[in-house]
Amino acid sequence: MSTTTRKLPPFEPLDPAGIDDLLTADEKAVRSSVRQLCADKVDPYVADWFERGQLDDPRGLAKELGSLGLLGMHLEGYGCAGMSATEYGVACLELEASDSGIRSLVSVQGSLAMFAIWRWGSEEQKQEWLPRMAAGEAIGCFGLTEPDIGSDPGSMRTRARKDGSDWVLEGRKMWITNGTIADVAVVWAQTDEGVRGFVVPTDTPGFSAPEIKHKQSLRASVTSELVLDGVRLPESAAFPEVRGLKGPLSCLNEARYGIVWGAMGAARSSLAAALSYAGERIQFGKPISAFQMTQQKLVDMNLEYTKGVLLALHLGRRKDAGTLRPEQVSLGKLNNVREAIEICRTARTILGANGISLEYPVIRHANNLESVLTYEGTVEMHTLVLGQAMTGQNAFR
Repeated sequence: MSTTTRKLPPFEPLDPAGIDDLLTADEKAVRSSVRQLCADKVDPYVADWFERGQLDDPRGLAKELGSLGLLGMHLEGYGCAGMSATEYGVACLELEASDSGIRSLVSVQGSLAMFAIWRWGSEEQKQEWLPRMAAGEAIGCFGLTEPDIGSDPGSMRTRARKDGSDWVLEGRKMWITNGTIADVAVVWAQTDEGVRGFVVPTDTPGFSAPEIKHKQSLRASVTSELVLDGVRLPESAAFPEVRGLKGPLSCLNEARYGIVWGAMGAARSSLAAALSYAGERIQFGKPISAFQMTQQKLVDMNLEYTKGVLLALHLGRRKDAGTLRPEQVSLGKLNNVREAIEICRTARTILGANGISLEYPVIRHANNLESVLTYEGTVEMHTLVLGQAMTGQNAFR
């Protein structure tokens, strides 16, 4: 049948390229399930959480997320759902369409703390922690960043020294999602053998995790400092084999992949709010969506959103095929977060003064993305990763 006689599908304003056709039935099912959970358990409350700077009942929410298989969902065994990387990405997009803080809870739990134990831990560590973490019955955090050490983790000052058959940890970690409510912390520290990872139960004497207050971003998220004051651990608490930065950087790459998708969720939410508002707001006798400049903004936003989702989907397919390179994750993280922030800022201009109100999601997403832009590798770091890959020249120093 020729294309001139075939009935075309309807045009979808928030999917102008028809990307939905590229998703499998299972990926659409994941999207539907996560979207429904967010509609029931997050969306009615998240603006209030953000305004108060307090996530109500994070443990209860973690169990809800665990019951849907979202915690460590791309990991195999130990109670994990064993879903594909693309299904995990679709889930991240839907979670961040509700709030970056909620996606961060899932990312830190699954792609940082759980992945670290799953990839580098002993069988004993895996059996002890992963099933409970997958169910949301135990919450994890990931201690790498320090008060004065961000993009240069090799200079970390947290140290683990041997004392007989035990390890003793001293140091501080900063900007740690889930820290105050965590049951277990994966902590990276300098040793005489290089950087090593440790599985630290948070009830160990000498461990504390005061919550960081006064944030203007990721307010619907628990962010903490980790204080390690003579924390004594048995030899079995250390990851048995991995040495150096290979361990923590492999975990960061997992988390960055989720951000590639998640940032597009924040962008979609802001785009949808702007499109709806523009159709309802009357100025000079007609909706502002009827003005050329507003249409240009909406189209430009949608172009960047569409390209970002296509990039995320392509990287997801590569990850599922085992061909995704770290530099490609940097490409996705750099592009998609940068464009998502610009989409939120443009959406804010369409909403005018209402754009700064928490009655709409736009300013909340914009503020959250300022954190997402920086964590898991700054713009500068991902630019230099790509620059080195393109030129063969290391410009980090």
